[in-house]
Amino acid sequence: MVRFLGRSWARSTSRLSGLRARRRRDRPGHVHGRRTRQAPHPPAGPQGARDGGHPPGSAGARSGLGGRSVAGQVFLLQVAIVLLLVVAAAGALVLQVRHDSTTEARNRSLAVAETFANAPGTRAALSAPDPTAVLQPRAEAARAGSEVDFVVVMNTDGIRYTHPKPDRIGKKFVGTLAPALAGKSFTEEITGTLGPLVQAVVPIKADDGTVVGLVSAGITTENVGGVGDRQMPLLLTAAAAALALALGGTALVSRRLLRQTHGLGPFEMTRMYEHHDAVLHAVREGVLIVGGEGTLLLANDEAHRLLDLPEDAEGRHVLELGLDAGTGALLASGHVVTDEVRLVGDRLLAINQRPTDLKGGPAGSVATLRDSTELRALSGRAELAREHLKLLYDAGVGIGTTLDVTRTAEELAEVAVPRFADFVTVDLAAAVLSGEEPDAGTSLRRTALSGIRKDAPLYAVGERIGFISSTPQAQSLGTGEAVVAPALKEAHGWLAQDSERTAQVVEYGIHSLITVPLRAGNLVMGVANFWRSEKPEPFDEEELALAEELVARAAVSIDNARRYTREHTMAETLQRSLLPRNLPEQSALDISYRYLPAQAGVGGDWFDVLPLSGARVALVVGDVVGHGLHAAATMGRLRTAVHNFSALDLPPDELLGLLDELVARIDQDEATEDGSAAITGATCLYAVYDPTTRQCVVARAGHPPPAVIRPDGSVDFPEVPAGPPLGLGGLPFETAELKLEEGSRLVLYTDGLVEDRERDIDVGLELLRTALTGADRSPEDTCQAVLNALLPPRPSDDIALIVAGTRALGADRIAEWRVPSDPAAVGEVRASVTRQLTEWDLDELAFTTELILSELVTNAIRYGNGPIEVRMIRDRSLICEVFDGSNTSPHLRYAASTDEGGRGLFLVAQLTERWGTRYTPAGKVIWTEQPLP
Repeated sequence: MVRFLGRSWARSTSRLSGLRARRRRDRPGHVHGRRTRQAPHPPAGPQGARDGGHPPGSAGARSGLGGRSVAGQVFLLQVAIVLLLVVAAAGALVLQVRHDSTTEARNRSLAVAETFANAPGTRAALSAPDPTAVLQPRAEAARAGSEVDFVVVMNTDGIRYTHPKPDRIGKKFVGTLAPALAGKSFTEEITGTLGPLVQAVVPIKADDGTVVGLVSAGITTENVGGVGDRQMPLLLTAAAAALALALGGTALVSRRLLRQTHGLGPFEMTRMYEHHDAVLHAVREGVLIVGGEGTLLLANDEAHRLLDLPEDAEGRHVLELGLDAGTGALLASGHVVTDEVRLVGDRLLAINQRPTDLKGGPAGSVATLRDSTELRALSGRAELAREHLKLLYDAGVGIGTTLDVTRTAEELAEVAVPRFADFVTVDLAAAVLSGEEPDAGTSLRRTALSGIRKDAPLYAVGERIGFISSTPQAQSLGTGEAVVAPALKEAHGWLAQDSERTAQVVEYGIHSLITVPLRAGNLVMGVANFWRSEKPEPFDEEELALAEELVARAAVSIDNARRYTREHTMAETLQRSLLPRNLPEQSALDISYRYLPAQAGVGGDWFDVLPLSGARVALVVGDVVGHGLHAAATMGRLRTAVHNFSALDLPPDELLGLLDELVARIDQDEATEDGSAAITGATCLYAVYDPTTRQCVVARAGHPPPAVIRPDGSVDFPEVPAGPPLGLGGLPFETAELKLEEGSRLVLYTDGLVEDRERDIDVGLELLRTALTGADRSPEDTCQAVLNALLPPRPSDDIALIVAGTRALGADRIAEWRVPSDPAAVGEVRASVTRQLTEWDLDELAFTTELILSELVTNAIRYGNGPIEVRMIRDRSLICEVFDGSNTSPHLRYAASTDEGGRGLFLVAQLTERWGTRYTPAGKVIWTEQPLP
C-alpha cells in the first residue's frame, strides 16, 4: 500500500494538492472536515484511466510531444523561446562586430595619419620644389605597411600631393578640413573618391605651431565590413551549435516532463486524480503525505481520525499539528521505518514510512498508520528494554571518564539515578582508594552517594562502615554474587546492622535494595547499593540482572583507576625521592623554586643547585620526555650523572657532552627484543655562576633559553646557542657568557611552564616576560607571580621553575698574589697569607693555611708552569686556590717509608674539609676549603 501511494502521489504536484483540497471542501458529502464515502467514477471505456498513460517511446508519447499533452505544449513554448534568444544573440554579436570594426578603422587611420604627419622629413618635403615626388613613394609605402586604403598629403588649401590613384593628385581633397586647419586631429565617415570610407585628418605643424599641411589616412567601408563578414560564418556556426544544444536540452526536459505526466492531458490527469482520491479515502489505514520541508500535503480521513488532526492541517508543518514530539519529529524527518509502534494519545499506532524521491520523485515521504492498541503491553515491555539498553550505553560512555577512583564511583551513582534507582551508594575498601588490592573483610568506606533528594538517612560519604555478616552487603562481599532485598522492613539481617539508622531508612520510604559486588576478576573491591523509594514495586529479578551488568561495567573502570592510582603514586614517590629536598647552603645566589607535577601523570622534569669550587654555584634544569615510572627513573639517572660530572668541575659544554653520551648509552641498553631502542628524549640547561667575577656561563641542550631580570626590572632572553636534545650525539654544545649585575635575577624553567596544547611557546615566552617584568621583587615573590600568570588549571606537563638572585663577593673578601717561579717566594707567600688572615680575624687558621699553601705553591713551582697565582676567598668557608699553567694533576697516594716526598697532598687532605683540581683554558687550579672557626 505504501509503495503504491508513494509512486502515485510522488508524480503529483503541489498545484494538484491545492486543487484536491478545494475540491474536497466543495464535494457533496463533506461535512465538518470529514467526507462521506462516494462511489468512484466509472472508467471511461475498456481502457479506463490507461487511455492517457502511455510509456515513453510509444505512439502516445510521441503524440504527447506533438502538443496535445502538457509536455508537448511546454516543449513548443521552450523551442520558441530558444529560437528567439539565439536569433537575438546572433544579431547582437553581428552588430557588436561591426561596431568594433568601425572603431578599429577610426583608431588605425588616426594612428597612421599622425605617424606620417610627425615622421622626419614630412614637413620639410612640403617646402620642396616637387612635394609629390618626395611624399608619394613614402605615402604608398606607409599605406601598404599599415593596411589602410589611402594616405593623402595636402596643403592647407586641400590640394593633394599624394593619392593611391595618381590621377587624383593635384585635385581638391574630399572631406572636412576646418578642425585640422585649427590644429586638431579628427576622424569622419564620408563618401570620397574611393567610395564610402572612414578617414582621419591630421595637421602638419611648423615649429611655431602654424599648420603648414595636412595628412589624411583612411579605410573604405568595404574593408571595414570585411572583418565582420569574415567573422560571420563563425558567428553563424556558433549560433547553430547553441541552437542545437538548447533544443537538445529542451527535448530532454520535455521528455522528463512527459515521463512524469505519462503523456496525459489536463482532462486525463484530472480523471486519474479522482480515481486516486477515491481509493485514498476508502482504505482503513491512515495515509499522510509530507513534503520535503516537513509540510503536510495530504491526510486522508483515517489519518485525521487516528491523529486527531485539525481541519486545516493540510498546508501546515507537521510539528505545528499538536502531535507529540516523537511522532511529529518522525513524520518530519522522512526516515524509513517499518511497523514502528508509537503511543499517540490513547492509541498505539504502527507507523510505516517511505521517501517519495527514490525514483526521481519530489522530496518528501508517505506514511501509513495502523491502529495497534492491542499491542500496548508488548510496547511497554519493548520500551522498558529500550530504556535499559540506553542506560547501559550511557553507563559505558559516562563511567570511567577519568582515572580517579572516587570520581569513577561517583559517575556510577550519578548515571543510575533516577533512571534505575532513587538512591545509589558505592562503598569501597580503603586500600582501593590508595591504589592497593583490598584485604578480605567487610569494612568499607562510603565513597559515593547520589539520590533524588539530599536528606536520605543513609551513611554519609567518607564514613567507615563495618557490615555485619547478616547484611546483604556482607553476603555479597563473601560470595561475590548480587543480592536483592525486595522488602527492607522484613529483611532482618539488614535491620540488624544499625537498628536506629535502618529504622530511619524504612520510615523515610526506602523499601527495596539491590547489592552488587564490585568485582574485577577474583578481586572484590567493594559493593554498589541501589535503593528504591518512589516506585512502589520492589526490585525484581530482571532488574537484578540489569544492576549486575551495570556494576560489571563500572567495576572495570574502577579497577583501571585503582591500577593507575597505584602506578601514579609509585612514580610520584620515586620522583620526589629523586628531586632535591633541601637546597645546599651557598652565598652566591638567593634561590627560590617551584616544582609542580602534571595532574595527568608524573613526568621527568628535574632541577638542581650544585655548589662548586671557588664559591661558584651550578644551576641545572632538565626535562625527560614522557610520563610514568620510566621517565622518573631516567630523570634520577641523569640527575645523579650531573652530580658526578659537576664534581669534576667541567665547563657546561663539556658536561652536556658527557650527558649526551650517557643518554645514548641508555637507549642502547634498553633496546627491545626486535632490536629497536626506546628513545629517551631529554633536554637540559646547565649554568655556572661565579660571584667573584659576576660571570655566568650557560649551555643548553634543546632546552628553552633562560630569562634575566636586570636590576631596573627589564627582562630579556639572552642568546644562548641551542644545542640538540640529549641522546642525538654527533654535534658539539656551545656556551654563552653572561655578565650579571649584582641584584639581577636568573630564571630557569621547563617547557611545561610556557607551552601546552592551547598555547604556543612564543606566546608563553611573551607571557613569561610580562610576568617577570618589575624591580624590587624577591625570588620568592617572582616565583609566585610567574605561576599566577602562566599556570594552567590542569597542567598536562611537569613544571620546574628556579629564580636565582645574584650576589657578588666584594674585594674585601678576596685576596690575590702573583708568585714568581722561585722556591724562595714561598716564604713571602706565607707572610702575606698571615697578614690577610689577621685582617679577616681568622688567626686561628693561620698555621694550617700557611702549611697548605706552602705545599701547593711548592708543587706548582716544582712541577708546574708559570704564571703562578694564589687566591684566598672568605666565604662560608676559607677557600685557597693555586693557579699554574700546567695540565698535570697531582694524585693523592701513600708514601713509602723510604720515599723522600709524596706526603704533601696527604697532609693537605687531612688539614682541609675538601680539596680538588679544576682545569681552565690556561692551566689548572688546585683548591681547598677549610671551615671557618
